[in-house]
Amino acid sequence: MKQTIMTAFPHSKIKADESLSHYTYTKTGGPADWLIFPESITEVAAIIKWLKEAGVPVTFLGNASNVIIKDGGIRGAVIMLTSLKHVEVIGNYIIVDAGAKLIDVSRIAYEQQLSGLEFACGIPGSVGGAVYMNAGAYGGEISVVIDEVTLVTASGDIQKVTPDDLDFSYRHSAIQESDSLVVQATFKLQKGDPSVIQKRMAELTHLRESKQPLEYPSCGSVFKRPKGHFTGQLIQEAGLQGYQIGGVQVSQKHAGFMVNIANGTATDYMNLIHYVQKVIKEKFDVDLEPEVRIIGQEVTEKQQKN
Repeated sequence: MKQTIMTAFPHSKIKADESLSHYTYTKTGGPADWLIFPESITEVAAIIKWLKEAGVPVTFLGNASNVIIKDGGIRGAVIMLTSLKHVEVIGNYIIVDAGAKLIDVSRIAYEQQLSGLEFACGIPGSVGGAVYMNAGAYGGEISVVIDEVTLVTASGDIQKVTPDDLDFSYRHSAIQESDSLVVQATFKLQKGDPSVIQKRMAELTHLRESKQPLEYPSCGSVFKRPKGHFTGQLIQEAGLQGYQIGGVQVSQKHAGFMVNIANGTATDYMNLIHYVQKVIKEKFDVDLEPEVRIIGQEVTEKQQKN
């Protein structure tokens, strides 16, 4: 497959047997058989079509901020959209490629005196990932400002959809049940007072920096908020803040986060997640559902020997 995919896409950036720990925010994760960085939507579509016809499984990553990739890595091809980041402003609309960072887009909105993305000024993920999971913070959600989304289907077709097609809800979109990939999004914003926008963004940035453990690698907020509860508060009350397995710890700064403080592995993350879920269920009869996306394979015996 190496020569075939390299020959088929000689101008594409493709890496073989590449450790994904170099790219994830947790600094963990095993190797991808093939890691591909497309630079245009048409290139994405062509690559996906080729992979489907070749029978090669494909996994999509944004900028790998809210994901845990298991230590065995990912078989087949991984498409990472960090090179797909064009931004265009037309009136009250911002048209953004999926690999652009949401934080950067919120700043562009401010510079253009557009309001509606202030809540996103501290969300570290990509635009594509934010649409995929309907990311939100401080009372705002992506679904509220989405006007149109461009997808590439599993067959390599380019398709435009509206919010009504995406069944948005808390940390959910219909894309999660499909094999399609977000490649572009259009945000519909409103004209606003730049001083008001800047003040709100400064307030939210201060909140984030004061409460979140940004000094360590992490996958962001680990669990969805259970109905009627606050996740961090439950974990604190269970006496789990600071609890550590391997190199991964329930953050001392914010119990809703797990941080890699000592060369932790994805397995450490998984074990800590399962332990916290078990304790919270036993103590409070509350089921904690991961917000973080967990993908990949466990380490094989062959990988362990190597």
